[in-house]
Amino acid sequence: MEVSAKLNNAPLSAQKARLVGDQIRGLPVEKALNLLNFSSKKAAAIIKKILESAIANAEHNESADVDELKVSTVYVNEGRTMKRISARAKGRANHILKRTCHITIKVAES
Repeated sequence: MEVSAKLNNAPLSAQKARLVGDQIRGLPVEKALNLLNFSSKKAAAIIKKILESAIANAEHNESADVDELKVSTVYVNEGRTMKRISARAKGRANHILKRTCHITIKVAES
């Protein structure tokens, strides 16, 4: 039994979110939450909320034991890129790419 939680259009790049997602993949839920709690990365706070949601989904919908759960899979895919322009001298412009990502976390009983 796998239970998932997903966040679409998270306001950070997929490359940065994958760094944190790779750290928690395969860990027991308690260790993963502890690791995310003390990480200084922006992605850690976002992924922690998604993981807590996946745990709540497993507990409420599937009546799973929280102590037995582990992070089975973490997907981080690229989302939309918002294109913005910053004005520069002499009528020129710099392009700013504000990247987003889709994060999916699945937890399963071990």
